[in-house]
Amino acid sequence: MNIGDKVRLIHSKEEGIVTRILPNNVIEIEIEDGFRLPVLKRELAIVSAVEAQAFRTVKPQPTPDKATDSRPTGIRAEKGIFMAFVPLNDREIVLHLVNNTDWDLPYSLATPTERHQRGISGGYLKAKSAIKVHELLIKDFEDWGTFVFHCLYFTVGFSPERAPLTKRIKFRANTFFKNKRKAPILEKDAYLFQLDTDEKLDQPLNAQVLKEKMMEKNEPEPAASQPIERPSSVVDLHIEKLTRDFLALSNNEMIAIQLKTFEQQLEKAIASGMDEITFIHGVGNGVLRTELHRRMSKHKNVKFYEDAQKEKFGYGATKVKIK
Repeated sequence: MNIGDKVRLIHSKEEGIVTRILPNNVIEIEIEDGFRLPVLKRELAIVSAVEAQAFRTVKPQPTPDKATDSRPTGIRAEKGIFMAFVPLNDREIVLHLVNNTDWDLPYSLATPTERHQRGISGGYLKAKSAIKVHELLIKDFEDWGTFVFHCLYFTVGFSPERAPLTKRIKFRANTFFKNKRKAPILEKDAYLFQLDTDEKLDQPLNAQVLKEKMMEKNEPEPAASQPIERPSSVVDLHIEKLTRDFLALSNNEMIAIQLKTFEQQLEKAIASGMDEITFIHGVGNGVLRTELHRRMSKHKNVKFYEDAQKEKFGYGATKVKIK
């Protein structure tokens, strides 16, 4: 039994997909509406592809109307392609692609990096349908990166020619979490973003409008004081602690994530008035440790750094004393 297998509960009619293998012969499965259940392995049976084919219900095919075979399909809904981020709980969020148009969409969704791109999903999105394509951690929001969506427009019969759609989008926290509304097709509350809108992300500034806005005598809103988040006194930089997608990352990408976390947590420790903070980096080949020490040695707010308690952390941790 592997992740992704379709399974059935032996003592009930529910079916689901294996999402995680847990200790003590417990399997986590995802059933309808994204709800997850921990189930003992002995209570599950794999649904084979042959079984699904043999027992699936065959829907009667409508008889084509000869009088209308050659007529245009009649596209009515031209636009309505969305990325819908549906909260699963207070930690996870599920990305759906929603096609609320009358076009069928061969599509791909990926996140580019410096050297290559990481494919997330690809396939065929039918008209007036939605598909779940990805799961994300809310705490990793700043590391989601840029999403690149490509699609073609297709319908059977005659239709107006339509250019392919390509959309690049990177989300900002100050706008992302304000964009919650009911997603079409899904009929669920989601952080919803339309991909085929005519609005441009980077509109050129109109000098006259900008000048008029600056001259408006509006009362300035008092700046809300943001509390400084105090980090943990011990920060684990092992890559599996920082992201669920580490298996798809190159060594350079892993190091980049670890160094970014180090910089963020060190600055938070300084800003919140902490005296010291410990980073667990492991032993490994010493690349991460060497780079951390190099950066600490040049930081104006670091008094000194040293190996942390060996009896507690072994040789894979460094304690930073803050000025």
